[in-house]
Amino acid sequence: MPYAYYPGCSLQATGRAYDESSRAVAEPFGLHVEELEDWNCCGATSYMSVRELLAMAVSARNLALAQRKGMNILAPCSACFTVLRKTDHYLQEMPALRKKVNNVLHAAGLSYEPGSVHVHHPLEITVRQGGAQRVRERVRNPLKGLKVAPYYGCQIVRPKVEFDNPEFPTTLDELMTALGATVVYYPVKSRCCGASLMASNEAAAIRLCKNLLLCAQQNGADCIVTVCPLCQMNLDAFQAEVNSRYGTGFNMPILYFTQLMGVAIGLPARALGLGRELVPARPLLARYMDVPLRIEAPKTASSQGG
Repeated sequence: MPYAYYPGCSLQATGRAYDESSRAVAEPFGLHVEELEDWNCCGATSYMSVRELLAMAVSARNLALAQRKGMNILAPCSACFTVLRKTDHYLQEMPALRKKVNNVLHAAGLSYEPGSVHVHHPLEITVRQGGAQRVRERVRNPLKGLKVAPYYGCQIVRPKVEFDNPEFPTTLDELMTALGATVVYYPVKSRCCGASLMASNEAAAIRLCKNLLLCAQQNGADCIVTVCPLCQMNLDAFQAEVNSRYGTGFNMPILYFTQLMGVAIGLPARALGLGRELVPARPLLARYMDVPLRIEAPKTASSQGG
């Protein structure tokens, strides 16, 4: 049975490269996926602090849709993964809340039985269930000489998520090693990037990004590899602002782990969304690619003769 692929909102916008690369590497690495039909926003992490019942119902609707299909969910976005897991956990532990949420779902002809759907992250499935050896067997272009800082962020390793050791996770390290890359010492691997704090306290968020970039640079990393679309966006899009405020000279590509998986098995840059990043990865990854690393600009009406 394939997984119900849940892209979430970010992967349809700022995290488009994550969506493209996740879909591209799924089959080659043994993950059979079908996009969850009629999925909706998970509510993200902030909604639960504002209107808990409605946030739970919004999230539970996705679980109910997957349950109706008899499928487990595969969620690449760290926030989506955490929120969907949290919703299922809360509904198992709180019967009164479960009843209220199902009353909301009944209005849409749905219901959800907590525990009937398991929410997984592609990194978890690839390494913990697939095995590092299976990853090595698929590698065509080993990432030898590439020094990466493995950045998990603060979402997927939270207690109760049961993804990895919340204090010092190693799953991403194991995957990068299996791809042939060198994992550098990165003790801040599970610290926050500032997340949506960029909208309310930019100075604090910029400082958090600076700390993450500085640690990677000081430990000799060529790039930071992440599992979260918000982490990628903050570290990539605000790197120039970090340089401006702190007088630093960071030029650190921020890549998704799925992109490096695709490079290692020989997928073309276009299929992996490479070239969408603001700090270019071309100088770093060109030697591992079978074809020139570039993203073609969309054709305009005039270029098509219209």
